Amino acid sequence: MLAALANGTSTIENFSPAADCQSTLACLERLGVKIDSARGATYLQATTRITGNGLHGLKRSRRSLDAGNSGTTMRLLAGILAGQTFDSTITGDSSLCRRPMRRVTEPLARMGADISTRENGAAPLEIHGKKLHGIEYTLQVPSAQVKSAILLAGLFAEGETLVHEPVRTRDHTELALEEFGVEVARSANGVGLSGGGALRPRNLRVPGDLSSGVFFLAAALILPESNLVLHDAGLNPTRAEVLDLFASWGVPISLLSVREAAGELVGDVAIGHASAEGGTIAGEQVAQLIDELPMLAALGPYTENGIEIRDAQELRVKESDRIAVVAENLRRMGAKVEEFRDGLRVEGKAAGKLHGAEIETHGDHRIAMAFAVAALGAEGPTTIRDADCAAVSFPKFYEALETVVER
Repeated sequence: MLAALANGTSTIENFSPAADCQSTLACLERLGVKIDSARGATYLQATTRITGNGLHGLKRSRRSLDAGNSGTTMRLLAGILAGQTFDSTITGDSSLCRRPMRRVTEPLARMGADISTRENGAAPLEIHGKKLHGIEYTLQVPSAQVKSAILLAGLFAEGETLVHEPVRTRDHTELALEEFGVEVARSANGVGLSGGGALRPRNLRVPGDLSSGVFFLAAALILPESNLVLHDAGLNPTRAEVLDLFASWGVPISLLSVREAAGELVGDVAIGHASAEGGTIAGEQVAQLIDELPMLAALGPYTENGIEIRDAQELRVKESDRIAVVAENLRRMGAKVEEFRDGLRVEGKAAGKLHGAEIETHGDHRIAMAFAVAALGAEGPTTIRDADCAAVSFPKFYEALETVVER
C-alpha cells in the first residue's frame, strides 16, 4: 500500500502468495496502480514491482474493491480511501462481512471521513472521499489494524495525527512508513505523523512471518527427535513474543545471524523437540500473540501443565469464533477444555493423549493449520474439513509441512 502511494517504482522481494496479500494487490490495481509480479521456481521466490503515482495518484474504481478474507486489506485501505477525492466501496467474503468495522470507521469519522456500513457496523464499506484533519486518538481495542488505518488516513490529513495505545501492538506499519520516508514521532505509548509528505520508492525484502512459522515450531515440540531451523524469519519484538513465551516454558530456542533489514530485525530461529511447561497467556501478552493463539491453544494437550488463555475476547470476532472453534475441535480429539467468555483452559499431558478426529475449520485458515499440526501427535487419522482455507495466509502449507515431517 505504501509503495502504491510513493513516487516511482518499488521492488518487493519474497512477496507472499497468500490470498490476503493477493487481495491487496487486486484492490490496488483497481485503483490504477501498476503492479508486475514474477514468481520464481518455488512459491517462496517472488518479486513484485509496484509503480506508485504519489500520495494523490490513486484513481476511482468503477467496481467495488474485493478484500476477500483480509481484514487487514479492508481496514487499512479504508484509512487510505477516506482521504481521496472520489468515492469507493470495499467488500469481502461472507466471513469478512461479519467482522466488526466500527472500530475503524469511528476514529476515521472523527478525522472527517464519511463511511457508511451495514446497520451492524459491518462491511461493505461505502467511503465518500473527504478532506481530513488530524486527531489525537486512544485505541479502544488493542489493534495494529486500527492504529494503521488511522496513521494511513493521517497521510492525507491536515495537521498531526497521534494514536495512543494503552497496550503495545505490532509496529510493522510505523517501521514501513519510516522506510518510505515518512517522519514518524514515537513516545512510550503512542505514535504520530503529519500529513502531506511525499513517500519515496524502496527496494525491500519481506522477512519470513513468525505467525506462519509458529506452526512449524509447534510441530517440532510435538514430534520427538525434531530439529528445525527457520531461516530469515522476522524477529520484530512486537511479533516475536511467541519465542519469549516458549523460552519461559523451558523450550530451548536459539537465534542465529540476527541483523536489521529495512527497519526490521531478521534472523534464523533454531528449535528442537522439548518438553514445554505451558502456562497462562493474559493481559498485554494477548495483543502480541493474537495470531499465534489458535496454535498455542492446540498445543496445550502436549504441554506439561496445560495452557490457559484469558483477556482474548478479540478471538471471537476473527475469521471464526476462534475460542469456540478451538474448544470444539480439541474436545473432538479427546482433550479436556474449559471455555470462558474471554478464552479457554486446555489440560496438559496428564489428561491423556489426543486421538484423530474430524476437524471443522469454519473456513478459518489458522484453525486448519493449527489442527493439522496438533494431529501429528494424535493416535489415528485426522480429517480436516475445508482444509484449503489455509491458502488465505499460507498457500502450500501442507506441502511445506510434509517436507519437514519424517514418517
